[in-house]
Amino acid sequence: MHNLVAALGSAGHRADLVRLPVAWEKGRLFDSALAWRMLPVDADLVVATNFPSYYVRHPRKVVWLFHQHRGAYDAVDAGWSDIGLDDTSLEVQRQLTEWDARALGEAHRVFTTSGVVADRLARFNGLRGEPLYHPPPLHDSLHPGPFGDYVFVPTRLEANKRPELVVEAVAAARGGVRAVIAGRGGMRGDLEARAAAAGVAERVELPGFVSDDRLVELYAGALAVVYAPFDEDYGYVTLQAFYAGKPVITACDAGGVLEWVEDGVNGIITDGSREQLGRAVDRFAEDPALAERMGAAGLARVADLSWDHVVTTLLPR
Repeated sequence: MHNLVAALGSAGHRADLVRLPVAWEKGRLFDSALAWRMLPVDADLVVATNFPSYYVRHPRKVVWLFHQHRGAYDAVDAGWSDIGLDDTSLEVQRQLTEWDARALGEAHRVFTTSGVVADRLARFNGLRGEPLYHPPPLHDSLHPGPFGDYVFVPTRLEANKRPELVVEAVAAARGGVRAVIAGRGGMRGDLEARAAAAGVAERVELPGFVSDDRLVELYAGALAVVYAPFDEDYGYVTLQAFYAGKPVITACDAGGVLEWVEDGVNGIITDGSREQLGRAVDRFAEDPALAERMGAAGLARVADLSWDHVVTTLLPR
């Protein structure tokens, strides 16, 4: 949200970022919503984004919805949540849905970060949200570069991001393409074990957290980006790949990623199997010119994204 604050400032508005501590435990879930509800905000306009900030009271509230409480909704929707499917958890989900519908329904206008988030809002809360896309972090630093001998992805090493599919892609590919998976998370040990079991440990690099400068370099030198999370809300990685002129290999259930990747145009959409992922990597390794053409199409795909458009759209007319 720092980028939004900066964009508002550049447009001549005074803007401040307001944050409150959030308690994520199931038993304290509504405490954070109530804290925002009771917060006095002296401003001409409030732009709320994530749970629970949109519970704030204000006569001129605009919501640009990035995330609701995914845990509570996923308990019913996808099973990714640690909240569970017991009676108590389902009551939490029911009550949260009711509270969200009221708080979000108060907004002067509701935008979402993607069509996926808009669909979820309609499905659970019966509310309409208009997708409003924005540039990813580092968009003004990313740039095309040579098409190297590795596929790349920066991501949290957690189950919903499915970094293991990158290991599977490299293991199934016929050539000697490497993988660089940058990020931290609980799956690091599992990824190392998978790579060793597949005989590609020497071709899978897990550098952990990398600096912004190194991130830009890794994008610029990659052959392609392999990014196949489950039901992603937006997909910064996809947009960053396109700004770096790289094609994206993904899966058919990747959510918001599919709002950007067009199969055979700026990337390859697979069924998520190791065989199809491996073949996609091989296609680019065997035909770097194809990777270059698709990467250029990706760069063209994000050419119209701008923070000026976001600011103009968010501010009531």
